Amino acid sequence: MGDDKGELKTGLRTLRKSEWGTWYATLVRAFGGVPEAAEELELYESLTEADRSLGVWEGDECVGTAGAFSFRMTVPGGAEVPVAGVTMVGVAATHRRRGVLTSMMRRQLDDVRSLGEPLAVLTASEPAIYGRFGYGAATFQVNAEIDTDRVRLSVPDGTDDVRLRYAAPGDVLDVCEAVYARLVPGRPGMLARRPGWERHGLLDPESSRGGASPLQCVVARRGGEVTGYARFQVRPGWSGEGPAGTVVLRDLAGTDPVTEAALWRFLFGIDLTSTLSVRGRPVDEAWQYQVSDLRRCGPVLRDALYVRLVDVGAALAARTYQAPVDVVFEVEDAFCPWNAGRWRLSGDAKGASCERTSDAADLALSVRELGAAYLGGVSLTSLGAAGRVRQVRPGALAEASVGFGSDVAPWLPHGF
Repeated sequence: MGDDKGELKTGLRTLRKSEWGTWYATLVRAFGGVPEAAEELELYESLTEADRSLGVWEGDECVGTAGAFSFRMTVPGGAEVPVAGVTMVGVAATHRRRGVLTSMMRRQLDDVRSLGEPLAVLTASEPAIYGRFGYGAATFQVNAEIDTDRVRLSVPDGTDDVRLRYAAPGDVLDVCEAVYARLVPGRPGMLARRPGWERHGLLDPESSRGGASPLQCVVARRGGEVTGYARFQVRPGWSGEGPAGTVVLRDLAGTDPVTEAALWRFLFGIDLTSTLSVRGRPVDEAWQYQVSDLRRCGPVLRDALYVRLVDVGAALAARTYQAPVDVVFEVEDAFCPWNAGRWRLSGDAKGASCERTSDAADLALSVRELGAAYLGGVSLTSLGAAGRVRQVRPGALAEASVGFGSDVAPWLPHGF
């Protein structure tokens, strides 16, 4: 991947199923060439939507790949909106700066528009690449290395009512997925699972464990009902002072605060361990306010989901707004010019409309800023302070920023 300059002299077309192995090998090579385990390859091939996957070919040689998954994503207000989950994007190092990536992004966004999906989303291996195609960083996540020898967890009343039991991850997959499904409407950025995606959380190739145990699982019950689960691994370790193992958290979900607290307390207290390694958690998760010493948890903020409005009117009308908004946006969108121009957004917590207008603009911005602010995790006010949103009507920026916010931080629960 990288900047694309010069003339494209290769053929771009939809993937044929029989070509998947060659196509995917091109992607793997673009990401360093380390082969994946057979179980990963089998799953990714089964999940690939061939009719939404593109390849750039020179004869029998594949030199570029890009795909999309047909997802439904929660937006502020709780609605599930169809989105294109852009994935498997790679360009052979021999074909950089020849327009390969731009040609695939052009074709892909045209296809997304024709399918009536108002949004495209992706996770970026190199974030600088995708801004020029209109994608803005919309969700963030927390990574942490928690010193469980020194950090204590204060839990809310009722936590002791939660019962935890070990279970084989595959044996309790259905009940864990039911917990996940209950959570999807409550947090922007979460993806409703399509058939097959439930297997993604069970991937556990030995080559990827790094000395840790096979995947383990505990299920939480409260009042006889399954209310949560945690999937994790344990990496044994010893120091001169004794046991120093690491718990590697893979996934955790709870339908209520006390269930979540019980699961975190369990992970903090696993015998012979002194570190809890956490990746990709919501930025507003409660454990951060229950620990005795956040500094010894080493939290690190990382960008996660990038959002692109493919149809500005449909996308802005699909979500609700936590305070009334009535604002005219002057939108710049060079890559998808059908979005460029003025749009009047009127909405509140009950619903919204967004239509073309000739009225004077209140705010001017690019589609990239709309994507960043869309899920409520990045404020328009902050983007304005960064010089990326221009206020035309005094007061319009603060009004719109409040409306676009979300009480719950948006979060992408897993990659794709």
